Amino acid sequence: MATMLGAGPQTRQAQRSGLGRWESSLWSSGFRMNLEAVTPFLGKYRPFVGRCCQTCTPKSWESHFHRSVMDLGFCNAILVKEEDTRFRGWLVRRLCYFLWSLEQHIPPCQDPSQKVMESTGVQKAVSGRAPGAAGEGQGPSLLKKEAQRILSHIQAPPRPFLLRLLGWVLLRLLNRLFLGVQLHRGQMKVVRQAAQAGSPLVLLSTHKSLLDGILLPFVLLSQGLGVLRVAWDPHACSPTLRALLRRLGGLFLPPEASLSLDSPEGVLARAVTHAAVEQLLVSGQPLLIFLEEPPGAQGWRLSAQGQAWLGLVVHAVLAGVVPDAMLVPAAVTYDLVPDAPQDGHHASVPLGLWTGALAVLRSLCSRWGCSHWGCVRVHLAQPFSLQEYATNARSCWGSRQTLEQLLQPLVLGQGTAVPDTEKEQEWTPVAGPLVALGEETQLLVRRLGRHILNASVASSAVMSTAIMATLLLFRHQKGVLLSQLLGEFSWLTEETLLRGCDVGFSGQLRGLVRHTLRLLRAHVVLLRLRPGDLLVLPRPGPGLAHLARLSAELLPAFLSEAVGACAVRGLLAGRVPPEGPWELQGLELLSQRQLYHQILLLLHLLPQDLLLLQPCQSSYSYCQEVLDRLIQCGLLVAEEAPGSRPACDTGRQRLSTKLLWKPSGDFTDSDSDDFEEAEGRFFRLSQQSRCPDFFVFLCRLLSPLLRAFAHAAAFLRQGRLPDTEPGYSQQLLWFLQASAEVDGFFECVDPNLAIRAIWTFRDLGVLQQMPSPAGPMLELSPAFASRDNQEKLEQFIRQFLCG
Repeated sequence: MATMLGAGPQTRQAQRSGLGRWESSLWSSGFRMNLEAVTPFLGKYRPFVGRCCQTCTPKSWESHFHRSVMDLGFCNAILVKEEDTRFRGWLVRRLCYFLWSLEQHIPPCQDPSQKVMESTGVQKAVSGRAPGAAGEGQGPSLLKKEAQRILSHIQAPPRPFLLRLLGWVLLRLLNRLFLGVQLHRGQMKVVRQAAQAGSPLVLLSTHKSLLDGILLPFVLLSQGLGVLRVAWDPHACSPTLRALLRRLGGLFLPPEASLSLDSPEGVLARAVTHAAVEQLLVSGQPLLIFLEEPPGAQGWRLSAQGQAWLGLVVHAVLAGVVPDAMLVPAAVTYDLVPDAPQDGHHASVPLGLWTGALAVLRSLCSRWGCSHWGCVRVHLAQPFSLQEYATNARSCWGSRQTLEQLLQPLVLGQGTAVPDTEKEQEWTPVAGPLVALGEETQLLVRRLGRHILNASVASSAVMSTAIMATLLLFRHQKGVLLSQLLGEFSWLTEETLLRGCDVGFSGQLRGLVRHTLRLLRAHVVLLRLRPGDLLVLPRPGPGLAHLARLSAELLPAFLSEAVGACAVRGLLAGRVPPEGPWELQGLELLSQRQLYHQILLLLHLLPQDLLLLQPCQSSYSYCQEVLDRLIQCGLLVAEEAPGSRPACDTGRQRLSTKLLWKPSGDFTDSDSDDFEEAEGRFFRLSQQSRCPDFFVFLCRLLSPLLRAFAHAAAFLRQGRLPDTEPGYSQQLLWFLQASAEVDGFFECVDPNLAIRAIWTFRDLGVLQQMPSPAGPMLELSPAFASRDNQEKLEQFIRQFLCG
C-alpha cells in the first residue's frame, strides 16, 4: 500500500489498471456472493416512529394509535404468490401477477365535471365575466367551455383497465429493480382505521424520486385503500406523460391559477381548482401531495405546488365543505434512489413518456444478471385531524426578524447578544392558489407543511447505505478493515435506534455489510490484505459527493448532537487550538449561557429547511434539547463553578418560585429572561476514551454544508458580480470543484449546497438582488464590499468547523 502511494507518475497509471483488474476479480470471485433479500423485521426494542405532535393534536395522539400495532411486523408489497389469488395450480403460479392485478378492487370513479361546473364558486366566476359585468364580455357558453378545458387539464376519470395494466407492469418492474418494497402492517392498520372513520385521507410525503408518485398509489391500492389521486408537478412531466397520468388518477394545477388576483383567467382557474378539490374530498378519495420539490429542482426546499394543494385542502375544511380531513405524513426511502444524479448535476428537462420508458429499459438492462437496487421502505406516520390542528395550533413565532437583523451585527462585530426573536426565513415562493387565501390561512398552511414534513422525515427509516456512507466518509475516509467495519456498522446502527429512529434493514451482520458494499461498489475500493479480511476505503474524487448525499439521510437522527458539537467547537475556537489535545480542551469551563448563545448563532446560520423545527417549538427550547442530548450522550459533564455553593445544597437557601431546571418542552418566548439564572451552571467536555472520536464524528456530519458556506464566503473576493442567481451558483460550483481538487473535500461539491449558500447569504445581507432588464441580478451589498468584512464572515463560519 505504501509502495502504491509513493509511486511516480510514470508507474501510477499501470498500477491503477492493475488495481482495477485486481478489484474486478475480487468482486467477481469470493466477494460477490449470493445474498438473500435483506428484509427488515420488527424487533422487540425497535422504536415505533411517526407519532403525531402531542402539543398540537393531543386527541389524535391518543385515538389514532394502538399499542398492538407493534407486533404486526412487515410485509413485502411486491411479493405476490399463488396464495394471494383465489385460484391454485401450475398455471396460476405462472400467471399470479396477472390474476392479482385483475382481482384488485377499484371503486367506480364517476366523472365529477357536472358537479364541479354547478358549484357556487365556478358559477360566481362565470357570472362575473359574463356580458354586463366587470369582465371580458365573453358569453356564458364560452366561459363554460373555458372552465371545462381548465377542468380537463386538472383531472380526468381514472381508467380501471389502465390501472390494472399498470399494476401488472409495476409488479414485473419492481421485482426486477428491488429486493423488496417493505410496508409496516401496523402503520397500514392505523391508516386503514382512520380511513374507515369517514374523513377523507390526505397523504403528505417527501419526494426522493419520481417513482414515489407511482409506488405509493400502487402500495395503497394493493392494501385495499382504493385509487390514490396524486398531485403532480406539471413542470416535471411532458404533455404526453401528463395525459397518461391523468387517466391513472393524477392531478395537475392549471397554469392560469398562478396569474394575478385581478386576472379574470386566474379567478376562473382558481374557482375550478377549488371546486375540483372540494368534490374530491366529498367523494372520499384519498389524495397524495408532495411537500418537497421534485428531484432535479435547483436547490432543496418546500414545494410551492405542494403548499398550494395543501392550501386548497385546508380551505375546504375551514369553509365547512367537509367536516374534517385526516392528514397522514408519508415517506419512501431507498437503499439507492433509482433516478438520483451520480455527478450532482440535475437535469431541468421535463420527463417525457418515451424518455421514462427508455430510462426504465436501460435500468433493467444494466441490472440484468446483477444485483438489485436494494430495498425500499414505505412509511406511513400516525394520522391526525386537520380540524384539531387548525384549532389547537400555536406558534412560537410571535416576534420574528430577518437573518440580516439577527446575525449581521454579530458577524461584523457590532453586537454581542442574540436578539430574543425567532428567525424569519422562507425560501418557497407562494403560488397563486395560496395567495388568493387569507393571510392567516397562508400562515397556517406554511406552519402545517413544515410540521408534516418534520413528521415525515422523523418517520423515515435509515437505510444501510446511509450508515455505510457515513462511516466511510466521516470516520474512515483513509480506509478501514472489514473486520473493524463490522463493529462500526453495528455501533452506528445501535446509536441510531437509541435516538428513536428506525432502520430499514436486518439480517446477519457480515452478510448485511457485504450486501451494502455491493450496492456501493461504484464508490468504494476493496483491497485484499490477508485471507479473510479486506481494506475498504471510499474512492477519492467526485464520488465522495455521492456518499455525502447518501449520508445526509442519517443527519436528522444526529442533528441535535451535531449542532451542539459544532457549537462547542465554536466556543472553544478562541481558547484552544483546533489541533490541541482533548485533555486541554476538557480543562475549559463552558457556561450554560455561553452554550445557549453559541447554539443560537449556529441555529440562525443553518437553513430552516435543514433544521425543520416544529412551529410549536421555539429556538430556546431547541437549545435546551441540544444541551440535554450532549449530556445524555456523555460529551458534556456538569461542573460546579469555582467558589460557588453546590447546586444540590439546599439546606440554607430557599427554593425560588421559578425552577432552576425546566423541562425542554416548557420554554416559550417569555422564558428567555430566565436564562440569566443559567449563569452559574458550567460544563466540561467528558474525558472518556470514546468522546474525542465521537465529538469529531458529530462535527463532521455538518461539515459539507458549513464548508460550502465557508468556501462561498471566500469566493466573494473572486466572484464576478453582478450576475444572475443561476450564473453565480454555477460560478460558485466551479470554485467548489477547484477547491476540492486542492484540499480533497469533494463532499461539498454539490449544486444544492451552492444554491443554499447563495440563498443564506442573500438573507444575511451579504448579497442583494437588484432589478435589471435581464431579470433580477445578484450583487455584493455595501456592508460586505470590504475585504475585512468578508474575512470576518468566513471566520464566523469556520469557527464551527472541526478539522
